[in-house]
Amino acid sequence: MISSISSISRILVLWCAAGLLTVSVAHPGTGSEFDPDRLQQLQSHFERSGTDIGPYLADDRFELYEGITQRFTRSAERKSLDLEEYKQILGFEAKKQRIVTFIQEHQSVLEDAEKQYDIPKFVIAAILGVESDFGQNVGSYNPFNAYVSMYAENYRADFALAQLEELIKFTNRHEIDPMELKSSYAGAMSYAQFIPYSLNQWFVGADIWDMHNNIYSIGNYLAHFKRITGTIDGAVLRYNPSRLYTDAVIALATEAEALYNEQVGTATR
Repeated sequence: MISSISSISRILVLWCAAGLLTVSVAHPGTGSEFDPDRLQQLQSHFERSGTDIGPYLADDRFELYEGITQRFTRSAERKSLDLEEYKQILGFEAKKQRIVTFIQEHQSVLEDAEKQYDIPKFVIAAILGVESDFGQNVGSYNPFNAYVSMYAENYRADFALAQLEELIKFTNRHEIDPMELKSSYAGAMSYAQFIPYSLNQWFVGADIWDMHNNIYSIGNYLAHFKRITGTIDGAVLRYNPSRLYTDAVIALATEAEALYNEQVGTATR
């Protein structure tokens, strides 16, 4: 469960970020400990590159997420599951029932993306189903808070720092308030669930909440890694480096193609 730090602890953290105090803020029962000195280090890092993140740290919407490390280490992909168990966690059957309707609603864009990027529309739709339930679930976290929390807990700190840099780059370019964004606990955003680096590298269009932009962006991303790996399977594995994830996406795409062709065939008889 995620919660913000207490108001008193938060004040201490902000003081430490300003260099006024150095303490460690422990969180009983979570096994995690935030070292406020790391926030000062983080702020200093950005100051050296000419960026002031102090206003974000002082923002009322800023919070540190307790137990962010456990969210990663206890994710479904890390558990000893077989494919059928993993599919149950994903709600695979419900997604299978909805995917054809989604494809029909966005058919022209999916077919255009398929033509442009040589990625099957069923695979693109399957990723959107697995990642965000076709746009219904984009996460309840904030990416800035998520990456600062990772850095404060010293979990994948280099990755978190790099993503914060990419996030600031992206939000500055598009004049977006990073504190208004929603993401997964991993800082992945929008319907395609792109982390900031991927947004900067492969996202097509300016509006991350436009479904058509997300469709093209997934095609763009997969096309890049298909060129590197040589296969659709390999490209999907780069999207999320989990064999369970890849097998689930390919299975959903296969089911979608069969259902779609069955419905189209029935409609044309």
